[in-house]
Amino acid sequence: MKREEKASISIMKIICVTIILILISGISVMAVNTDLKDITITLQNGYEMTALTSKSKVSDILSENNIILNEDQKTIPDLDSEVASGDIIKITDKSYNEVQIAKISEEGIETSLNQLLENYAPITEKIVVEQEVIPYETITKNTTGATTDTTNKVVQEGKDGLKEVTYKVKYQNDVEIEKTLISEVVVQEPVDRIVQVQKKATSRSSTLPRTTSTASTSGGTVYKITAYCPCAKCCGKTNGRTASGTTATAGRTVAASSKFAFGTKLNIGGHVYTVEDRGGAINGNKIDIFVNTHAEALQWGVRYLNVSVVN
Repeated sequence: MKREEKASISIMKIICVTIILILISGISVMAVNTDLKDITITLQNGYEMTALTSKSKVSDILSENNIILNEDQKTIPDLDSEVASGDIIKITDKSYNEVQIAKISEEGIETSLNQLLENYAPITEKIVVEQEVIPYETITKNTTGATTDTTNKVVQEGKDGLKEVTYKVKYQNDVEIEKTLISEVVVQEPVDRIVQVQKKATSRSSTLPRTTSTASTSGGTVYKITAYCPCAKCCGKTNGRTASGTTATAGRTVAASSKFAFGTKLNIGGHVYTVEDRGGAINGNKIDIFVNTHAEALQWGVRYLNVSVVN
């Protein structure tokens, strides 16, 4: 009887060992067949964690690791993307923009997710206040003098003014990519330089003295005529669009006060222009004519010319 019991116990031991070996073999086979990936997850605060997962989709990997995104957050790559072992999932805010994309396909260049991540950079905005010089203007006054010689006399020295200009500037990778004018305040008005030219007629024309003048005196009203171009210094923008919606054109466009309706034709010193623009400093008897370049605007300077409306 004892021999039978010992034999029974031995058989049970053999059966148990066999079952254990079968279970171990099954677990090993399952482990081999499971495709586990080593994924790095970088949180927005810079903390990095490593996840060992069989998932491929970004959203599934985040859910598996109990990571929930805020409304202002996104992932790189996006939630629906598939990742492979060794890839990085980066969590960042939604203002994070791509600034460069690697060239692929045509040149046969292969790139990894890590390389693409290096081409992302945030856009930052700053309010910048700059001081800019307001150039003074030179005004020439012509009068008759006591001698036959022409004499230039500076009646008043010119002095540049100063203004503070506020811009909203956008940067990406510490490089300025956009600059928008917000406002400008004149800190110090410029002082005009006034030059007096004295000239008396020669003996051959003593009865009809010749006087050089910057303004004609026949017909119309004398206006102060200056010039401007499509640069930021002249008009705070560079798109060339006028206040009336037209494209500013040299030889045609002038900026005048609201006393002249848009489309009004003005004869300025013998040339006909059209009122198409306005300006904060254009008031009273002052008119700005449009020229192509800033150099032309400076060369024009200040002139006093007769202005009349063309019917």
